[in-house]
Amino acid sequence: MRLRNKPWAQDKLDAHPEYVPQEAEQFRGKWQTRFEKAQPLHIEVGSGKGRFIVEMAKAHPEINYISIEIQTSVIVSVLELQLEAQLPNLQILHADGRNLNQYFEPGEVSRIYLNFSDPWPKKRHEKRRLTSADFIKQYEEILVADGEIHFKTDNQGLFEYTLYSFSQYGIKLKQVWLDLHHSDFEGNIMTEYEEKFSSKGNRIYRLEAYFDNEETKSK
Repeated sequence: MRLRNKPWAQDKLDAHPEYVPQEAEQFRGKWQTRFEKAQPLHIEVGSGKGRFIVEMAKAHPEINYISIEIQTSVIVSVLELQLEAQLPNLQILHADGRNLNQYFEPGEVSRIYLNFSDPWPKKRHEKRRLTSADFIKQYEEILVADGEIHFKTDNQGLFEYTLYSFSQYGIKLKQVWLDLHHSDFEGNIMTEYEEKFSSKGNRIYRLEAYFDNEETKSK
């Protein structure tokens, strides 16, 4: 995807530390202080323009959310949505998803959302996939004992890879949808990509998974 350069984006992010903390590493283990009240913490790794995370925060005021995105020209769109909504249960983390354990301490997160991640189809780019082993290790570290990973994609290859990767690591599948939009799943909130791809007739895949601590604790 070609990103449109927004030279003003960083200045706008810097102007709103109430939503986009600077030196965010200092909040490792202290993210609850950024919210109106302490509640379970859910994060989305790779939030894009933020439609999903903002709508989730609106729909679930009983949950605290953090949007994570590395692209400055993209994450500023999340901020713009938040400035309109001013949700007390949403924060924005401008950071690289490869360094989650720099921003969250063990057991700080209750759920991780991975929505329409870049499939990185070439074998040499496998380590860049958000469901590869290196990322999974970080997810396991920062999630609470009964925490979950919720994953959505329209890319069949990435979905199959994720099933394999999770299986190899010992992650348990709670539920799998092979055609989400033609299922009985309720409460689905679409991302921008999801709306685009599904309108073209693409099948949407989804899964919910959790770590079996007895199997993964020795990894």
